[in-house]
Amino acid sequence: MDEPLPVTDPLALESQICFALSVASRGVIAAYRPVLEPLKLTHPQYLVMLALWQHAPLSLKDLAGLLHMEPATLSPLTKRLEALGYVQRARNPDDGRGLALSLTDQGRKLRQRAEQVPVEMMRRLQMDEAELTDLHRLMTTLMQRVHP
Repeated sequence: MDEPLPVTDPLALESQICFALSVASRGVIAAYRPVLEPLKLTHPQYLVMLALWQHAPLSLKDLAGLLHMEPATLSPLTKRLEALGYVQRARNPDDGRGLALSLTDQGRKLRQRAEQVPVEMMRRLQMDEAELTDLHRLMTTLMQRVHP
């Protein structure tokens, strides 16, 4: 006689995507910490710098949109980056009420050092390029679905 298939608990912690994403996210961000320390960057500051290296100059509002963050959250981050000498904050010439962010020479030079971050993270996460490409594709699809 065939035995019935075991019934999987739909609320089992280990089967929840929210649990897997939460634990993985904390672990990945923690793995970035020692890699970013020599650049004097926290993970959120690194995300700001990535956006600026690709799109500067940016208004605080546009930066917030790119990073899916609130401008009020970004304001202290950008102030710290300015104190480090990586960015310059000035009134947006297109909108005198908003801030425009641009890179300083030091911020532009930092990009060269940061180019090793993805390579080092691949090593630390023990994932090859194909695995990371697949994961990125899935995560990007998920991001698009939760932020339509």
